[in-house]
Amino acid sequence: MMKRFLMIAALVCLTMSARAAWNVELPKQGLGVQIGWAQPILRVNDATHKDTLNNYTRLKGFKVGVVYDASFVKGFGCSMGINYTFAATSTPWVRKVATQPTLYPQVHDKIRYHEVEIFVDWQYKFELAKETYLMLYTGPTIQCGIAFNAQRDERSIGGVITPGIDGIKRYTTDDPDKVLKRMNVTWGLGAGFQYKRYFLRGGYDFGLIVPYKNQDFTTGIHARGRLDQWQIKIGMYLWYED
Repeated sequence: MMKRFLMIAALVCLTMSARAAWNVELPKQGLGVQIGWAQPILRVNDATHKDTLNNYTRLKGFKVGVVYDASFVKGFGCSMGINYTFAATSTPWVRKVATQPTLYPQVHDKIRYHEVEIFVDWQYKFELAKETYLMLYTGPTIQCGIAFNAQRDERSIGGVITPGIDGIKRYTTDDPDKVLKRMNVTWGLGAGFQYKRYFLRGGYDFGLIVPYKNQDFTTGIHARGRLDQWQIKIGMYLWYED
């Protein structure tokens, strides 16, 4: 134990000596937490899926996570971390087939989406005043879907909640592998503001791969599209070395 302590102390002394001798600046670093608003967008690019569950694209939710920030040379650096995102949507009752002569049967959809994401953003901080910065950033995010719960209700005239002709039928899937691939990759662009230990960031992530499985649970037809995301986050560095 004493040997380890002496080795660590020697390394610290050497680092400080080198910094003093060659005027080497260590990175400005910070470790903090963030929370914010998220809007994943399921985009479908082919007409075959315009009336299916997958086409109800805009989900609204929140994200929470931890972030590590480091500035290396005159404001240039990176921000990386991990987030948990939850988002959901619910559609109004609409005709099952748009061209049918009567209003019924109708369909109503609910989607719940959970994911974990790892992000790495390259950023530049413009110093506006002491401890006040404007940030521009860009970088990739790897998303891993934990659960995709999709539910479609169908009702006929009367809407009585009983199975049969005059009731509500329910189609559900609790398996994201039936609809979405578990892994998705995006590239984000954004801007932010930092004052002392507090920061605000917002941007848009563009999906880089097709997130849909070759056969989805509603039609069995291949779907093309992207999984994008709007996001705004506020946070605070619990530890920050300026």
